[in-house]
Amino acid sequence: MITVMHTESSRGWGGQEMRILREMRALDRKTFLPLLACQPDSGIAGKAREQGADVDFVRIRGNIDPLAVFCFRRIFRLRNVDIVHTHSNADSWNASLAARFLRRRPWVVRTRHLSASFNNRLIYSFLADRVVTTGEYTRTYMIREKGIDPERVVAIPSGIDLNRFDPGTTRENLRGELGLGEDTPVFGSASIFRRKKGYDFLLEATPRILSAHPSAKLLLVGGGPQEENLRRRIEELKIEEAVILSGFREDMPRVLNTMDIFVFPTLEEAFPNAVMEALAMKRAVVASRVGGVPDIIRDGETGLLVEPGDPAAIAEKVSFLFRNRSLRTKIGEAGRRFVEANCSHNIMVRRVEGVYRNLMENRT
Repeated sequence: MITVMHTESSRGWGGQEMRILREMRALDRKTFLPLLACQPDSGIAGKAREQGADVDFVRIRGNIDPLAVFCFRRIFRLRNVDIVHTHSNADSWNASLAARFLRRRPWVVRTRHLSASFNNRLIYSFLADRVVTTGEYTRTYMIREKGIDPERVVAIPSGIDLNRFDPGTTRENLRGELGLGEDTPVFGSASIFRRKKGYDFLLEATPRILSAHPSAKLLLVGGGPQEENLRRRIEELKIEEAVILSGFREDMPRVLNTMDIFVFPTLEEAFPNAVMEALAMKRAVVASRVGGVPDIIRDGETGLLVEPGDPAAIAEKVSFLFRNRSLRTKIGEAGRRFVEANCSHNIMVRRVEGVYRNLMENRT
């Protein structure tokens, strides 16, 4: 049995944390024993406990926290950990250092979830034995710009549960709950409300969309540090009647069934899980041409691309899709086929298992 311990220092709850739990749940239990070490007051801690995951708690106060290093070292030894799989900066530094201090050193895998540039390459070139990126864009950046050995870096896109995100079996939507008619044009987005998600530009595009489609509604699903700023911006633009803030939802297939068009105005993204879910549900997508987004949104085929930070372009593409129902259907069908062929949950997990098996074979 190969014991794999995932570590996560983030206290939030988003696509990164969701991917960790999906990977843990789907590992082949005949070969792998998945464990989790995380902050005791974190979002992933609560979700992991709900799902019956085996969790240890480590309080991490910074990138180099001697107490956290000691705690990780003790846990790795007691749990007889073979592979440490880290995810955020603070847990990567502390858990990787802890692994170095053990006589029987676990292999260290580091997933780079972001597409943002970084300065310190030590954690990828020295402390990690393998680096997993969530898209080819980030892998290429690490190799070309940071000089990371190509043999150490593998791109494994996030996988989608095609049984859960299946428009053939998910018939329900939120229109009745939200007081929307079946013919009401709905465009929207879903993610944590952070600046880099570009929601300001989607809000600025909304008055232009409403001028062409007065009955349209904008559905924003999620919450986060920018929520109050977004509410103020909605008031400033005088679009309160057209915008629905639903908060966090667990029923994302129903949420996506509610939208005619999914908009992803991000300014920075490695490989957007939210977009993959929208494609799986056959939604027409308008997304920013940044990071790894063009790897999945092929302009005019699986969606439409706009330059980041351009409200006029967002409004133009959304309005164009509202006017072209047949194109929305064609794009939605192509998006589903793309996810089935390239980004299913099973494909992702089997590739992650391949990384683990390769490391363990090298140890032997």
